[in-house]
Amino acid sequence: MAGHSHWAGIKHKKGRQDKLRSKIFSKISREITVAAKLGSKDPDTNHRLRAAIESAKEANMPKDNINRAIRKSEINKNENFESLRYEGFGPKNIALIIEALTDNKNRTATKIRTALQKFGGNLGSSGSTTHFFDNCGIIQISRKNISEEQALDFAAKVGASDCFSYQDFHEIITNKEDFYKVKTEAEKLVKNLNYSDIEWRPKSVLNLNSEEKQQLENILELLDDEDDVQKVFHNCKFAEGF
Repeated sequence: MAGHSHWAGIKHKKGRQDKLRSKIFSKISREITVAAKLGSKDPDTNHRLRAAIESAKEANMPKDNINRAIRKSEINKNENFESLRYEGFGPKNIALIIEALTDNKNRTATKIRTALQKFGGNLGSSGSTTHFFDNCGIIQISRKNISEEQALDFAAKVGASDCFSYQDFHEIITNKEDFYKVKTEAEKLVKNLNYSDIEWRPKSVLNLNSEEKQQLENILELLDDEDDVQKVFHNCKFAEGF
């Protein structure tokens, strides 16, 4: 699961739970607002909005907060956010992809650059790290819902790129372009998916010792604290025992 990162990824920090919950809600609310502004207010016809609402539910965001974020898309029509991708490196040449949603790209770039430089990293140019990753769709289904054989049969039927079975769930990997089509079929197969999103998965991973692991965690924590930063992906695997 190296490099795996999504909304729940910033919940692992000890303490500061209320602050972290508020931060998660703020990031998801922004995504819901932008998705509703750019497309239909109906999640059944707006894939991006639907995905954001599902993330909100996974994070146990109250329904009132979700509805408020959708209404905000009508209120602040002059507030324009854009989705941007920043690429950079951490210590030991750790490759990073940082997805942001911002109304001021200069401010966001400065904050990300500062966070990386504080712990020995640097902001790279466009294309400097994406070749270390595959941009793909990820769908996870509980093993309680279907067997390994059923998961493999389903993956083959819908033309998925790969299918892996872990202790608690099956993971189906799709091409980015096929993600929503496969997700729709998966939802016909089982009522609730464990998780689904488009991610940057590393093609190979770096193993980190305890000091390097701490440096990376420090960078991730600083990036998580930035409102503009939505998701962070890396190509690391923490060494066993740390």
